[in-house]
Formats: sequence, C-alpha cells, structure tokens
Amino acid sequence: MNYELMTQMALRGVVRDAVRRVIREDALPGAHHFYITFLTRYPGAEIDETLAKKYPEEITIVLEHQFWDLTANEEDFEVTLKFGGVPKYLKVPYMAITRFHDPSVGFALQFETPREMEASATIETLPKAEPATAPAAVEPKPKAAKPKSKSKKKKQTEMPSNEEDGDKVVSLDAFRKK
Repeated sequence: MNYELMTQMALRGVVRDAVRRVIREDALPGAHHFYITFLTRYPGAEIDETLAKKYPEEITIVLEHQFWDLTANEEDFEVTLKFGGVPKYLKVPYMAITRFHDPSVGFALQFETPREMEASATIETLPKAEPATAPAAVEPKPKAAKPKSKSKKKKQTEMPSNEEDGDKVVSLDAFRKK
C-alpha cells in the first residue's frame, strides 16, 4: 500500500493548500509566514543561475511581506522574491520541498528526499569523492595504519586516537590484569 508515500503526498497537499489560501486572501493572514526549503536540482525546479551556484543543493525561501506573482499549480508553485534587492523568479515543485515551517503557529513539516534525488546525488558525488580519497591513500600515514591492523583487544581499536595532536587515548584494558 505504501502508506508512507501516501502520507508524504497528502502533507505536500497541505503546503499547496496553504499557498493557495495566501493567493485567495491576497496576503498571508495575520502573523503567518512560511519558510520553505527545497531542492534546487530537483527536476522541474527553476531557479536563477546565480542562486543555483550559491545554493547548489537546497535553499530556504521566506514568504512573508515582499513576494510577487505567487501562483499555485497542481504540481508546483511560482513566486518572485528579492535576493540582494534583485527580483528573482522561482518555480518550486511540491515534490522538491524538504521542509515547510510557519513559525507564527509553530507548525512544521519535514519531508523525505525523493528517491530520484537520492540516486542522482549518489551518482554525482562518487566521481567528486575519488580525487579527494586518492591523495590520502598515496600519503604515508604510519599512525593511520596502526588502527587498521587487527588487535587482540577489541576495545583498543574502537577507541578514538588523537595521537597526531599530541594526545594519547589509553584503553582501560591496558591496566587490567591478564
């Protein structure tokens, strides 16, 4: 039945209905304001190139006093906000939203990352990680090799070591009688 997915979809409908109410009332009622965090790389999300470079993974926007051209579609909403005094158009698919918060009433929703984003994130980060790990494998680190070797005392290998900083962590097993 996949109740979890159905629940996620229903709760995204709450966000859509909240945006529609703002449009219907031509403003946010009372002290309400929304913090909406969304994935900037989600398919269908439209975000200015400069914002996409500054926020390559996700961005949090605030709908409070200064926003224009807010429209709520079935699958997404569109809005114009000012960033650094410059108006920027955004198109946000409801599926791209990871968090929704209305602090005026203490209401918050957190959504799971859509599966298609998890898969693409894994594929995209693997090539970036290879250059970072390759030099570490080439550098000789005699102290790093020490914990990798198997030890008779399991507790000692699990203890963190700060020997590079001059500190030494000693296991209590070293003081026990054998």
